[in-house]
Order: sequence, then structure tokens, then C-alpha cells
Amino acid sequence: MEEQASAIVHWRIDAWFPDLPKEAQDKLKKYRDELMKANKTGHLISVKTIFLADAIHFADSILASKIIHEANPSLQEIFDLGSGNGFPGMIFAILFPKVKVVLVDNDVKKIEFLKQASEALGLKNVSTRCIALESLPPNSVQNCMARGLSNISKAILLSRRIVPIGGSFYHIKGDNWSGEVGEIPTQLCSVWTPTLVKLYKLPIGESKFAVIKTVKIA
Repeated sequence: MEEQASAIVHWRIDAWFPDLPKEAQDKLKKYRDELMKANKTGHLISVKTIFLADAIHFADSILASKIIHEANPSLQEIFDLGSGNGFPGMIFAILFPKVKVVLVDNDVKKIEFLKQASEALGLKNVSTRCIALESLPPNSVQNCMARGLSNISKAILLSRRIVPIGGSFYHIKGDNWSGEVGEIPTQLCSVWTPTLVKLYKLPIGESKFAVIKTVKIA
């Protein structure tokens, strides 16, 4: 029964992103395998999303990572705050091996999985921090991103000490992105300036997703 269930787990990344180097394709698939194996006991992704993980998690993170890198092509280091299951941080690290990616989460088991997975994939540009994001050193995070951390308002509130003036926070959001931007309190808008970097769609479905950038201005 287990073999039959695993046989219908989709993997269409090669067809959707034929421009990716073979090495990246291979590492993405290997990460899928590591994730599925660990998910049996670690509950890293919802059971409901397993069969469409190639679209919901992998394609989403690939598209968002490309948008972030295009917006900042000279990027040397980026933090994935609340990394958890490694989306988008692990995907970003696979796609852009010259960029240092720091995966931050306060869940010991999730950080241990991310350590093991990055070693299994041979990712030299990945490091992990098992710590609450707000406990990172002040002004130590020039560029960061988050996918499932929280809404934008809470994310920038939590990171207010760790991001210096001029620092950027990239938020990967679903089709409710405009509502989240509209709900940012006025007092936070005096500290952070939000802008839409780019809209995108997954290879399946019609919903529009977004990468929102908030820059700390005060």
C-alpha cells in the first residue's frame, strides 16, 4: 500500500523548469526524497500537500527564489526566517550555490533535519541557526526572506531589531497578499516601506502569488 501511494506522488519539476542545470534538478529531487522520508515522523509538510508537493512547495519556492535573486543579483547572503521545512531556503541554496543561505528556526528537530538534508545534498552554502529569529544579533540580517512564518505585519515586527536600516525582507505570499499589505499598521509603515516585487502563478491553478519586499527605513 505504501509503495502504491508513493507511486502517485507527482514530480514535474524537470518538465516545468527545463532551464535548470541538471545538477540543480538532481538536488531538488533528492531533497524531495529526503523530505518525504523525514515527513513520516517529522510532520514537515501537511499530508494534504504531499501528492502535489512539486507544485505547492517546490515550484512555488523555485519561482519566488528566482524573483528574489533577479531583484538583487549581487546578493551574497540571505536568511530564511522560520525556515522549518526548508522552503524556500533550501531551494534558494540549490539554485544559487554562490549565495550563503542561513536557515533559522527555533524547532530543534526541524533544524536537525535541515542540517542532515543539506549535508546529504552536499550544499556548502547552507548554515543553520536553532534560535528564535528575534534573538539573532541586532542589525545582523541585511537580507532575509520568509514563506510560512506569519503575516507581513508580524514578520517585520519580529525582525525590527535584527534588520538594519536599509535592510530588505522578502515575503513570499499567496493570493491574499494585497490584504496583508493593506493591514500593515501605520506606525510600522513609518519604519518599513512595502513594495510589490513581482506577481507569479504556479504551473497549475490560476491563483496569483507575490513576492513583497519591505525595506527598513528607520
